[in-house]
Amino acid sequence: MTTDIAAMLWDTTPLYPAAGSPEIEAELARGAEETQKFRATYQGRVASLDNTAFLEALRSYEALNELLAKPQLYAHLLFAADSEDETHKRLSQRAAEFGNLMGRELLFFDLEIMEIPDDRFAGVIADAQFANYRHFLESVRRFKPHTLKEREEQLLKMKSLTGSDAFTRLFDELSASLRYRMEMDGQEQEFTGEELLGLLHHPDAAVRERAFSTFLNRHEEEGIVLSTIFNTIALDHGQELELRSYRHPMEPTHLGNELPEEVVNRLMEVSEANYPLARDYFRLKARLLGLPKLKNTDVYAPVGETDRRYTYEEAKGLVLDAYGRFSPRFREMAEAFFAERRVDVLPRPGKSGGAFCMGMTPRLPPYLLLNFTGNLRDVATLAHEMGHGLHFVLSQKQTMLNYHAPLPLAETASVFGEMLLTRYLLEREADPKVKVALLCAKIEDIIATTFRQNVLTRFEEQMHRERQKGLLTSSHLCDLWWEENDKLYGDAVEMILPYRWGWSYISHFIHARFYCYSYTFAELLVLSLYRKYLEEGEPFIPTYVAILESGGSLSPADTVRPTGIDLADPHFWQKGYDFLAELITELKGLLDEA
Repeated sequence: MTTDIAAMLWDTTPLYPAAGSPEIEAELARGAEETQKFRATYQGRVASLDNTAFLEALRSYEALNELLAKPQLYAHLLFAADSEDETHKRLSQRAAEFGNLMGRELLFFDLEIMEIPDDRFAGVIADAQFANYRHFLESVRRFKPHTLKEREEQLLKMKSLTGSDAFTRLFDELSASLRYRMEMDGQEQEFTGEELLGLLHHPDAAVRERAFSTFLNRHEEEGIVLSTIFNTIALDHGQELELRSYRHPMEPTHLGNELPEEVVNRLMEVSEANYPLARDYFRLKARLLGLPKLKNTDVYAPVGETDRRYTYEEAKGLVLDAYGRFSPRFREMAEAFFAERRVDVLPRPGKSGGAFCMGMTPRLPPYLLLNFTGNLRDVATLAHEMGHGLHFVLSQKQTMLNYHAPLPLAETASVFGEMLLTRYLLEREADPKVKVALLCAKIEDIIATTFRQNVLTRFEEQMHRERQKGLLTSSHLCDLWWEENDKLYGDAVEMILPYRWGWSYISHFIHARFYCYSYTFAELLVLSLYRKYLEEGEPFIPTYVAILESGGSLSPADTVRPTGIDLADPHFWQKGYDFLAELITELKGLLDEA
């Protein structure tokens, strides 16, 4: 059955009728008016408010943030779906400038929360009526040593529009505009970047290498622009570190993630100590493919069912079944995404690459963006992004200030969803060769989500440290990238020369400082949670649901503590890699059967 194309495009009309709708202008105007009223009412008074008045201020601030978010998020959805549409471009820029202005007007509130005397603040935190806001208030005050005066904060935020924000936008528009031409099936064809990256799963090694080389060589052609963007982002971050008296490039991220530096350092050190585990798998896969040695274009090559393709309807059914087997409630929530057309499916010119889930507000449903090309990895990506979506739906139990989970937990539901899909696929298959293919895909996914993300984090750390010494040439960036990847691949994988430019398309380096270690954190955490699920079965589900429902109302450590997990345990991260070793052992057993 042919899928209706319209059903594969998301429907944003429940938010606003169209990009030029008067409703958008009305809400922007109302947001600006309410912001001015809030500022006039509370500026200069926050520290002197009694508890009742302060609680009212917090609730007003929360409602205002929810009002301001909707038009900005809508504009982001339109721009992500088609960044070449002039109306979308204008609305996206308008929303960015509006959000920046409103943010400057509201800066005073966080700053004045920081200035509440400690004894007075202790009284607020102890008051039961602030229970819903306790974590938010404590999170704000953590940044007090690194916060400037209001006028200085306003100037920094204002200048970001023509600084880091502008270069981020340039990166997004440039990435979405790139076109690629490559010979395929005897004739030259045009591809999007996502279509070329999808060919890394092609059964023909020559096609894989040609596709990735074409993709990377096109980025090298834009090397002047891309290296300027990366330098500017790194320089901007370095200057902010200096202004705010941070000790090292990752400190602001650790502080925002509520993770002690030693916990993150331990996470990364344990990951690096386990790089040989990945290399053992790469050697095993080389034998599976009949190759003397893998190239990095072979890492995701299909094994077994080399020509297996999935229609979107098949992928949707598999994901729904996997979630439904875990919990009928999860299936019901997932079905709503499809029924309400909140998924944008196919790659096309002007569309953002990769995949994401946009969590809106506690009152608005989340949306998913995919670039589905029909391989097994795309099925897993749907399960991954749907996990994010279910997380956002469940956290709608929270109010706006607690809605978004902290970054280290933001990938928990997505990675858990991929595990559910893998086990479902493995258990429904009888053919050992198909099971080998599925298990290889899962192992590769874990390697990508732990070891590769650790490599990305180390590269980003090196990039920021080296930028403090001076301008980074394209060649220098390529060298840093090559060195960090070589630590993972060693003598087990040969990197193709164009891969020197592999840093140039990683959007996380541009959009969020040091986001990538959150993937490693989440994967290893989920492996522990999934093991508990296998041990406990259905009684585990309420505990897991409670983690997702908590949103951002607790720190990462407090969120997972009811499961018995102690993030400070120096052996905790190794347990995740022990689970990976077990999967590789399971794979070897399947190979004996196949």
